Amino acid sequence: MFKTDTAAQPAPSATALTRRHLFTLAGAGAALAAAPLAARSFGSGFTHNVASGEPSANSVLLWTRYVSEVDTALTWQVSESEDFARPVAEGSVTASASRDWCAKGIAAGLAPDRWYFYRFIAANGAASPVGRTRTLPVDTTAKFRLAVFSCSNFGFGWFNAYGHAAEANDADLAVHLGDYIYEYGADNYPNPGQGVAERVLAPATEIVALTDYRLRYATYRADPDCQRLHQVLPMIAVWDDHESANDSYETGAQNHQPETEGDWAVRKAAAKQAYREWMPVSDVPYAAYQVGDLATLLRLDTRLEGREQQFSLEKVLAGKTDPQAAMAALDAFRDGDWANPERQMLGAAQDAWLAESLAASTAKGTQWQVLVQQVLIGNLKSPQALAGMLGDGLPDFVRQRLAAAGMASKAGLPLNMDAWDGYPAARERVFTAALEADANLIVLAGDTHNGWAFDLAQDGAAVGVELGVCSVSSPGFESYLSFVKPDTLAGALVAENEQLKWADTAQRGYMMVELTPTRATTEYRFTGSVKQRSTRLAATKRITTDKGSGKLAV
Repeated sequence: MFKTDTAAQPAPSATALTRRHLFTLAGAGAALAAAPLAARSFGSGFTHNVASGEPSANSVLLWTRYVSEVDTALTWQVSESEDFARPVAEGSVTASASRDWCAKGIAAGLAPDRWYFYRFIAANGAASPVGRTRTLPVDTTAKFRLAVFSCSNFGFGWFNAYGHAAEANDADLAVHLGDYIYEYGADNYPNPGQGVAERVLAPATEIVALTDYRLRYATYRADPDCQRLHQVLPMIAVWDDHESANDSYETGAQNHQPETEGDWAVRKAAAKQAYREWMPVSDVPYAAYQVGDLATLLRLDTRLEGREQQFSLEKVLAGKTDPQAAMAALDAFRDGDWANPERQMLGAAQDAWLAESLAASTAKGTQWQVLVQQVLIGNLKSPQALAGMLGDGLPDFVRQRLAAAGMASKAGLPLNMDAWDGYPAARERVFTAALEADANLIVLAGDTHNGWAFDLAQDGAAVGVELGVCSVSSPGFESYLSFVKPDTLAGALVAENEQLKWADTAQRGYMMVELTPTRATTEYRFTGSVKQRSTRLAATKRITTDKGSGKLAV
């Protein structure tokens, strides 16, 4: 299936690729951006560029899509030079209608810590665009950089964060923490008038069946900046809820109605299949990636593998018409169902795997243990002072929800039951495993559309730090709590929550996380308005943590 040539040669560096190699790749990107949307979305041949993912020290997964009238054999090639004068690995895959014409192959036998070019060739001689990928390092590693993304809603605007990351060309790996697509119809999130007119969603209805999910991925993957990011960087990706349905869990979802949308198990299977067809990912629900002696990246599934149904504060407070009854109900819930020691977020098997993986990582001297996962793990309560910030003219339901959040905070309950906050016993198991392994823990999180930085602690012991990334394009608190100035809201959140050290509640963008043996540095890169396509940054924010400190310097 493949051949290798590992004769000793200088490994091309990212710097060497920056000028000549990325210049030629940029030509392909410019041509792609100039092509009509229909030409990039549909038709025959190579319809959606190339992508790579699941890197290891000696292999990488390669992806493309080739549409034909019949199943078609494709040859893939990997080379250290963009002209493919001496391919170092090659093999064949089949693009088939049974997989929506998506084809994936594993290029093995590669050298570690090396940049490569790759392409696919059809039997008729047609060639895909050239992609760039890289393998992970082994042994002593001085630096590694992750471009981290989450929550890219097509209708709300352009994927400027993807475009900037590709243009900046200073990452070793892209990491997507979920909500890569959204399941809603064209008239829901964004509602009419909220989105960008040029961003025409297909299908126009909510996606439920396999054909729906496939067409939604085809729409998102036609975006030029999305294609460009995949073309130049390998990606590790996890799904969150919107790849299936809002607030999903193992046996259902808030946005799934069995009476009209059928069996959840069928919809979940369709969502998983389309994701695994269209994304450069393996079929394994959770996995570890070793970055030399520098870091172990642990990809988790906090959504569909073992999560129990989310609690609802609205249900806890239902029928409680006076403050005393409401507080009594919240106190009982806090000490009862919410604190249930058996409650599951990951599921028992994944819990055990994570504990074993953390211990194995530190046992072999790895510097950092990084959780690549979806939702906030830091404790986040609603500011009780928020009630005093409410302006006049708010709808009653908004005022009621904010009042309920304030009461929950007073009872010692968190703001978001869909995050780890809704599963405190499961979070405690993860923190205990990290402490027992003596891990230098960094947790990456998405989901909320806003930026967060937490010191993580359990029973007074420092566990690690969490870095929550703002969204690529989905709106954040600034759209829901527009009556409160962003700086005021962020300040109130930090004041209310001991672990929270910094927050941004109003900007879109991504994170660049740089790991070295002694320090992790995160640069939040905030893009301008997503209503126009641009790679201009509006602002940045740098946060660091020293190895062994379990603390952030903001």
